[in-house]
Amino acid sequence: MTVAGAGESRSRPEVRTAAGSLRGSREAGVAVFRGIPFAEPPVGALRFAAPRAVRGWSGVREAVAYGPPPPQGGHFGMEALAQEAVGEDWLTVNVWSPDPGPGAALPVMVWIQGGAFTIGMSGLPEYDGGRLARDGGVVVVTFNYRVGLEGFGQIEGAPANRGLLDQIAALEWVRDNVRAFGGDPDRVTVFGQSAGGGSVAALLAARGADGLFGRAVAQSAQGTFFSPELAADIAAACAAELGLRPTVADLRDVAPHRLSVAGDAVGAGAARQGGRWGRPALRSITFAPVVDGATLTVTPWQALAEGAGRHIDLLVGHTRHEQRLLTALDGLLGQVGEETAAAALHAFAPGPDGARAYRDAHPEAGPDELYDLVLSDWLFRMPSLHLAEAQAASGGRVHAYELTWPAPGMEGVLGACHGLDVPLVFGNLDRGQPAALIGGAPAAGTESEAELLSARMRSAWTAFAAHGDPGWPAYDRDKRLVQLFDARPTVTAYPEEASRLIWQDHAFSVLPLLPAGQIPGR
Repeated sequence: MTVAGAGESRSRPEVRTAAGSLRGSREAGVAVFRGIPFAEPPVGALRFAAPRAVRGWSGVREAVAYGPPPPQGGHFGMEALAQEAVGEDWLTVNVWSPDPGPGAALPVMVWIQGGAFTIGMSGLPEYDGGRLARDGGVVVVTFNYRVGLEGFGQIEGAPANRGLLDQIAALEWVRDNVRAFGGDPDRVTVFGQSAGGGSVAALLAARGADGLFGRAVAQSAQGTFFSPELAADIAAACAAELGLRPTVADLRDVAPHRLSVAGDAVGAGAARQGGRWGRPALRSITFAPVVDGATLTVTPWQALAEGAGRHIDLLVGHTRHEQRLLTALDGLLGQVGEETAAAALHAFAPGPDGARAYRDAHPEAGPDELYDLVLSDWLFRMPSLHLAEAQAASGGRVHAYELTWPAPGMEGVLGACHGLDVPLVFGNLDRGQPAALIGGAPAAGTESEAELLSARMRSAWTAFAAHGDPGWPAYDRDKRLVQLFDARPTVTAYPEEASRLIWQDHAFSVLPLLPAGQIPGR
């Protein structure tokens, strides 16, 4: 922590929070405050504990640098970034405001990043909230939450869902402090993508989150929710990599990076546990929210169907080719054979006739397309659609969308892939790893399709945050109207009708620990 003397220059923005005063910076007309602690560092005696309110400070604290990220898995180089960071203040928020001051009363947008509940940090350049705040007239908040074993491992002696508890604590900080930054605590929208979208869904059902936000945006919501038994078995395998038990007593003094390495090792070999861990193992998904009976008593789909989100305005959607990027990362793009496609259909299509239903609905599709369809549907597309269906069925208000614009970057082979919405929503088309999906800058004096589409999506998201209407009709179970985001955006009936029909009777229920020898999906 850096605390400056009160007599230093006042040219930079300063605010007073419940814990103390902060001095930020100005960037392109926006006041920016980074690395603000919302909870005590979860280390030492607080390792694997629920987040504890941060202690206050005297003087003026410098808030110009992101806080250190929580321990990370090794994907996309995240573990190295986490290890290079200095300090243990893993739980920090960042704020961008076009008009800092208690009287501005601007809408607030709180971002939850994705990363399969295994990686994720708010300091990545793609999550810079400056353009969204400036152009949309909103206060943007991002934050870190614990991931992997630290956040979602089922550890004896520790509360489950510590990552979700961190998210709730960050939202409590927003409620208590955002007015000082120009935000309206009564107009808070939580938005997130992938595991962040799954987190948004979880927060709609979570105890302790009610009243902390009035609107929610779930982008490509990850649909995996574990039983305590499944989560505990995976945590035991991670601890066993270190010769330990999955208890606070055994793991509290283990260096965080060693836990991340153990989690990566278990994830890399998870497919061998398919007969025990089921579908998640076949996709190397080893961490997810746990329906533990405390923070989560039911899945988000059940909660929404029972009316839990009826008072929340919901915006939900997905991309058309969710799986394609993941297939490329697996080295299988264009290489999926009939045997691999058949195995995926057998394991992931719903019900005993699911594989045949996909083949009947797509008689011209080859192995690559069938593989892409069923995995896109299982993990992101149908969980997202079913959120909209459950919200509409319970009488709640929901708007739906699909991003269909094919990304031109990387020779255009990935289509409208998973993660493409992130640079478009934030407007950060030239920074961070997702920028590779966008491609090069347009010719001088011209505006690219990406820039035009990004402007439309940012306008829709900020309009939704401001007054609950993104600019197209609400979704209902009769017309099923959705906004398609493409070079020429249109409103039409939900276009993935074949998938909707295949999955219409499927319930996204808690994922269990399977009896020995059971075949995933059966």
